[in-house]
Amino acid sequence: MNRSGSPVSVRDVDIRFDDFVAVRQANLDIAGGEFVCLLGPSGCGKSTLLNAIAGFVKPVGGEVTCAGARVTGPDVSRGVVFQSAEALFPWLTVRQNVDFGPRMRGVGKAQRASAVDRYLAMVGLSHSADRFPGQLSGGMRQRAQLARVLANEPSVVLMDEPFGALDAQTRLVMQVELDRIWRETGATIVFVTHDIGEAILLGDRIVTMTAGPSAAIKNVYPCDLPRPRDLTDPASAALFRQLREDIGTEVARTLRAQGLDDGHDGPDARQAAGRPADEDRRTRR
Repeated sequence: MNRSGSPVSVRDVDIRFDDFVAVRQANLDIAGGEFVCLLGPSGCGKSTLLNAIAGFVKPVGGEVTCAGARVTGPDVSRGVVFQSAEALFPWLTVRQNVDFGPRMRGVGKAQRASAVDRYLAMVGLSHSADRFPGQLSGGMRQRAQLARVLANEPSVVLMDEPFGALDAQTRLVMQVELDRIWRETGATIVFVTHDIGEAILLGDRIVTMTAGPSAAIKNVYPCDLPRPRDLTDPASAALFRQLREDIGTEVARTLRAQGLDDGHDGPDARQAAGRPADEDRRTRR
Protein backbone atom coordinates (compact mmCIF):
# COMPACT_ATOMS: atom_id res chain seq x y z
CA MET A 1 0.00 0.00 0.00
CA ASN A 2 1.21 3.51 -0.75
CA ARG A 3 1.88 4.99 2.68
CA SER A 4 1.24 8.65 1.87
CA GLY A 5 -0.31 9.58 5.21
CA SER A 6 1.37 11.93 7.66
CA PRO A 7 2.66 10.87 11.08
CA VAL A 8 0.92 12.24 14.17
CA SER A 9 2.54 12.73 17.57
CA VAL A 10 0.78 13.38 20.88
CA ARG A 11 3.23 14.49 23.57
CA ASP A 12 2.32 14.90 27.26
CA VAL A 13 -1.09 16.32 26.30
CA ASP A 14 -3.37 17.68 29.03
CA ILE A 15 -6.86 18.87 28.06
CA ARG A 16 -9.02 20.82 30.47
CA PHE A 17 -12.36 22.56 30.28
CA ASP A 18 -12.40 25.15 33.08
CA ASP A 19 -11.83 23.05 36.22
CA PHE A 20 -12.65 19.74 34.52
CA VAL A 21 -9.61 17.69 33.48
CA ALA A 22 -10.67 15.61 30.48
CA VAL A 23 -7.34 14.10 29.41
CA ARG A 24 -4.01 13.99 31.24
CA GLN A 25 -0.49 13.20 30.06
CA ALA A 26 -1.49 11.51 26.81
CA ASN A 27 1.40 10.20 24.73
CA LEU A 28 0.98 8.47 21.39
CA ASP A 29 2.98 8.22 18.16
CA ILE A 30 1.09 7.29 15.00
CA ALA A 31 3.04 6.35 11.88
CA GLY A 32 2.21 7.75 8.47
CA GLY A 33 -0.42 5.57 6.79
CA GLU A 34 -1.26 3.72 10.01
CA PHE A 35 -4.83 2.87 11.05
CA VAL A 36 -5.19 3.46 14.80
CA CYS A 37 -8.38 2.86 16.78
CA LEU A 38 -9.11 4.68 20.05
CA LEU A 39 -11.20 2.38 22.23
CA GLY A 40 -12.74 2.92 25.64
CA PRO A 41 -15.91 3.46 27.67
CA SER A 42 -18.08 6.54 27.34
CA GLY A 43 -16.50 9.63 28.84
CA CYS A 44 -12.93 8.35 28.59
CA GLY A 45 -11.74 11.23 26.39
CA LYS A 46 -11.52 9.46 23.02
CA SER A 47 -13.37 12.16 21.11
CA THR A 48 -11.63 14.90 23.10
CA LEU A 49 -8.23 13.54 22.10
CA LEU A 50 -9.40 13.23 18.49
CA ASN A 51 -10.56 16.85 18.58
CA ALA A 52 -7.12 17.91 19.81
CA ILE A 53 -5.53 16.18 16.81
CA ALA A 54 -8.08 17.90 14.56
CA GLY A 55 -7.23 21.26 16.09
CA PHE A 56 -10.73 21.87 17.45
CA VAL A 57 -9.49 21.69 21.06
CA LYS A 58 -6.29 23.30 22.32
CA PRO A 59 -4.35 21.37 24.99
CA VAL A 60 -3.41 23.29 28.14
CA GLY A 61 -0.21 21.27 28.31
CA GLY A 62 1.95 19.31 25.90
CA GLU A 63 1.53 19.40 22.13
CA VAL A 64 0.15 17.60 19.10
CA THR A 65 2.14 17.56 15.88
CA CYS A 66 1.24 16.40 12.38
CA ALA A 67 4.01 15.80 9.87
CA GLY A 68 6.35 17.47 12.35
CA ALA A 69 4.37 20.73 12.54
CA ARG A 70 2.57 21.76 15.71
CA VAL A 71 -1.23 21.60 15.51
CA THR A 72 -2.62 25.02 16.40
CA GLY A 73 -6.04 24.81 14.73
CA PRO A 74 -8.06 22.99 12.05
CA ASP A 75 -6.36 22.40 8.72
CA VAL A 76 -7.40 20.84 5.43
CA SER A 77 -4.60 18.28 5.83
CA ARG A 78 -6.60 16.73 8.69
CA GLY A 79 -10.09 15.76 7.53
CA VAL A 80 -12.81 14.87 10.04
CA VAL A 81 -15.67 12.42 9.49
CA PHE A 82 -18.32 12.94 12.17
CA GLN A 83 -20.74 10.39 13.58
CA SER A 84 -23.77 12.36 12.45
CA ALA A 85 -24.56 12.53 8.74
CA GLU A 86 -26.10 15.94 9.52
CA ALA A 87 -22.63 17.30 8.75
CA LEU A 88 -23.64 17.23 5.07
CA PHE A 89 -25.25 20.36 3.63
CA PRO A 90 -28.87 19.27 3.02
CA TRP A 91 -29.47 21.95 0.37
CA LEU A 92 -26.62 20.65 -1.82
CA THR A 93 -26.56 17.48 -3.88
CA VAL A 94 -24.04 14.76 -3.10
CA ARG A 95 -21.82 16.00 -5.93
CA GLN A 96 -22.03 19.59 -4.67
CA ASN A 97 -21.22 18.48 -1.12
CA VAL A 98 -18.10 16.64 -2.28
CA ASP A 99 -17.12 19.56 -4.52
CA PHE A 100 -17.50 22.13 -1.71
CA GLY A 101 -14.07 21.85 -0.09
CA PRO A 102 -11.97 21.96 -3.27
CA ARG A 103 -14.10 24.85 -4.56
CA MET A 104 -13.51 26.83 -1.37
CA ARG A 105 -9.78 26.20 -1.77
CA GLY A 106 -9.83 27.64 -5.29
CA VAL A 107 -9.20 24.39 -7.16
CA GLY A 108 -10.00 24.73 -10.87
CA LYS A 109 -13.32 23.47 -12.20
CA ALA A 110 -11.91 20.66 -14.36
CA GLN A 111 -9.64 19.41 -11.59
CA ARG A 112 -12.52 19.55 -9.10
CA ALA A 113 -14.81 17.60 -11.40
CA SER A 114 -12.18 14.90 -11.86
CA ALA A 115 -11.58 14.63 -8.10
CA VAL A 116 -15.30 14.53 -7.30
CA ASP A 117 -15.88 11.75 -9.84
CA ARG A 118 -12.94 9.82 -8.44
CA TYR A 119 -14.05 9.92 -4.82
CA LEU A 120 -17.71 9.32 -5.57
CA ALA A 121 -16.65 6.20 -7.45
CA MET A 122 -14.34 5.23 -4.59
CA VAL A 123 -17.22 5.25 -2.08
CA GLY A 124 -19.71 3.74 -4.52
CA LEU A 125 -21.96 6.78 -4.93
CA SER A 126 -21.52 7.68 -8.61
CA HIS A 127 -25.12 6.66 -9.26
CA SER A 128 -26.41 8.99 -6.52
CA ALA A 129 -24.30 12.05 -7.31
CA ASP A 130 -27.28 14.27 -8.11
CA ARG A 131 -29.43 13.24 -5.16
CA PHE A 132 -29.78 15.29 -1.98
CA PRO A 133 -28.69 13.94 1.45
CA GLY A 134 -32.32 13.58 2.55
CA GLN A 135 -32.85 11.12 -0.29
CA LEU A 136 -30.07 8.80 0.90
CA SER A 137 -29.93 6.02 3.47
CA GLY A 138 -27.80 6.47 6.59
CA GLY A 139 -24.98 4.39 5.15
CA MET A 140 -25.03 6.32 1.88
CA ARG A 141 -24.88 9.63 3.75
CA GLN A 142 -21.82 8.44 5.63
CA ARG A 143 -20.24 7.43 2.32
CA ALA A 144 -20.98 10.92 1.00
CA GLN A 145 -19.43 12.50 4.08
CA LEU A 146 -16.31 10.36 3.65
CA ALA A 147 -16.06 11.31 -0.03
CA ARG A 148 -16.37 14.99 0.91
CA VAL A 149 -13.46 14.64 3.32
CA LEU A 150 -11.33 12.64 0.87
CA ALA A 151 -11.88 15.19 -1.91
CA ASN A 152 -9.61 17.55 0.03
CA GLU A 153 -6.95 14.81 -0.10
CA PRO A 154 -6.01 15.01 3.60
CA SER A 155 -2.97 13.11 4.79
CA VAL A 156 -4.78 12.33 8.07
CA VAL A 157 -8.44 11.29 8.36
CA LEU A 158 -10.04 11.53 11.80
CA MET A 159 -13.23 9.53 12.34
CA ASP A 160 -15.44 9.96 15.42
CA GLU A 161 -17.65 6.87 15.65
CA PRO A 162 -18.76 7.34 12.04
CA PHE A 163 -20.75 4.10 11.94
CA GLY A 164 -22.29 4.31 15.42
CA ALA A 165 -25.78 5.25 14.22
CA LEU A 166 -25.96 2.62 11.47
CA ASP A 167 -27.76 -0.71 11.63
CA ALA A 168 -25.60 -3.79 12.12
CA GLN A 169 -25.59 -4.97 8.50
CA THR A 170 -24.84 -1.54 7.05
CA ARG A 171 -22.10 -1.10 9.61
CA LEU A 172 -20.41 -4.32 8.48
CA VAL A 173 -20.52 -3.17 4.87
CA MET A 174 -19.06 0.22 5.80
CA GLN A 175 -16.23 -1.40 7.76
CA VAL A 176 -15.23 -3.45 4.73
CA GLU A 177 -15.47 -0.40 2.47
CA LEU A 178 -13.41 1.74 4.82
CA ASP A 179 -10.67 -0.88 4.93
CA ARG A 180 -10.59 -0.86 1.11
CA ILE A 181 -10.57 2.96 0.88
CA TRP A 182 -7.80 3.23 3.48
CA ARG A 183 -5.67 0.83 1.45
CA GLU A 184 -6.35 2.79 -1.74
CA THR A 185 -5.62 6.26 -0.34
CA GLY A 186 -2.78 5.44 2.07
CA ALA A 187 -4.03 8.10 4.50
CA THR A 188 -3.34 7.94 8.22
CA ILE A 189 -6.61 7.13 10.00
CA VAL A 190 -7.46 7.72 13.66
CA PHE A 191 -10.79 6.05 14.41
CA VAL A 192 -12.82 6.44 17.62
CA THR A 193 -15.10 3.52 18.51
CA HIS A 194 -16.83 1.82 21.45
CA ASP A 195 -16.99 -1.45 19.49
CA ILE A 196 -14.21 -3.94 20.26
CA GLY A 197 -14.96 -6.06 17.19
CA GLU A 198 -14.87 -3.00 14.94
CA ALA A 199 -11.47 -2.02 16.33
CA ILE A 200 -10.09 -5.51 15.64
CA LEU A 201 -11.48 -5.56 12.10
CA LEU A 202 -9.94 -2.20 11.19
CA GLY A 203 -6.95 -1.22 13.33
CA ASP A 204 -3.22 -1.70 12.89
CA ARG A 205 -3.08 -0.80 16.58
CA ILE A 206 -5.78 -0.43 19.21
CA VAL A 207 -5.32 2.17 21.93
CA THR A 208 -7.38 1.80 25.11
CA MET A 209 -8.06 4.68 27.49
CA THR A 210 -8.83 4.81 31.17
CA ALA A 211 -12.19 5.98 32.46
CA GLY A 212 -12.58 9.74 32.90
CA PRO A 213 -12.26 12.28 34.30
CA SER A 214 -8.49 12.77 33.90
CA ALA A 215 -8.50 10.01 31.33
CA ALA A 216 -5.19 8.70 30.07
CA ILE A 217 -3.92 6.28 27.49
CA LYS A 218 -3.91 2.89 29.17
CA ASN A 219 -2.57 0.28 26.75
CA VAL A 220 -1.59 -0.02 23.10
CA TYR A 221 -2.29 -3.35 21.40
CA PRO A 222 -0.70 -4.28 18.06
CA CYS A 223 -3.19 -5.88 15.71
CA ASP A 224 -1.12 -7.48 12.95
CA LEU A 225 -3.72 -10.08 11.98
CA PRO A 226 -4.02 -10.77 8.24
CA ARG A 227 -6.70 -8.84 6.37
CA PRO A 228 -9.58 -9.29 5.75
CA ARG A 229 -10.12 -10.29 9.36
CA ASP A 230 -12.48 -12.82 10.86
CA LEU A 231 -13.59 -12.26 14.45
CA THR A 232 -14.13 -16.02 14.88
CA ASP A 233 -10.47 -16.71 14.13
CA PRO A 234 -8.71 -17.90 17.33
CA ALA A 235 -6.20 -15.03 17.30
CA SER A 236 -8.97 -12.47 16.84
CA ALA A 237 -11.04 -14.07 19.57
CA ALA A 238 -8.09 -14.02 21.97
CA LEU A 239 -7.48 -10.33 21.30
CA PHE A 240 -11.20 -9.65 21.74
CA ARG A 241 -11.13 -11.27 25.19
CA GLN A 242 -8.05 -9.30 26.19
CA LEU A 243 -9.57 -6.00 25.10
CA ARG A 244 -12.88 -6.88 26.74
CA GLU A 245 -11.17 -7.42 30.09
CA ASP A 246 -9.18 -4.20 29.69
CA ILE A 247 -12.27 -2.11 28.90
CA GLY A 248 -14.37 -3.99 31.46
CA THR A 249 -12.05 -2.83 34.24
CA GLU A 250 -12.65 0.78 33.25
CA VAL A 251 -16.42 0.28 32.94
CA ALA A 252 -16.48 -1.22 36.45
CA ARG A 253 -14.51 1.76 37.75
CA THR A 254 -17.05 4.12 36.19
CA LEU A 255 -19.95 2.20 37.69
CA ARG A 256 -18.38 2.31 41.14
CA ALA A 257 -17.84 6.05 40.85
CA GLN A 258 -21.54 6.41 40.04
CA GLY A 259 -22.58 4.20 42.95
CA LEU A 260 -23.97 1.58 40.56
CA ASP A 261 -21.61 -1.27 41.36
CA ASP A 262 -20.58 -3.08 44.55
CA GLY A 263 -16.89 -2.87 43.74
CA HIS A 264 -16.66 -6.15 41.83
CA ASP A 265 -16.61 -6.93 38.13
CA GLY A 266 -20.30 -7.84 38.17
CA PRO A 267 -22.82 -8.47 35.37
CA ASP A 268 -23.41 -4.79 34.65
CA ALA A 269 -19.75 -4.14 34.02
CA ARG A 270 -19.34 -7.27 31.92
CA GLN A 271 -22.34 -6.47 29.75
CA ALA A 272 -21.21 -2.86 29.28
CA ALA A 273 -17.83 -4.16 28.14
CA GLY A 274 -19.42 -6.45 25.56
CA ARG A 275 -19.53 -9.66 27.61
CA PRO A 276 -22.94 -11.16 28.41
CA ALA A 277 -23.29 -12.18 32.04
CA ASP A 278 -24.54 -15.66 31.11
CA GLU A 279 -21.42 -16.20 28.96
CA ASP A 280 -19.27 -15.54 32.01
CA ARG A 281 -21.25 -18.03 34.05
CA ARG A 282 -20.78 -20.66 31.34
CA THR A 283 -17.01 -20.19 31.37
CA ARG A 284 -16.91 -20.82 35.13
CA ARG A 285 -18.69 -24.17 35.01
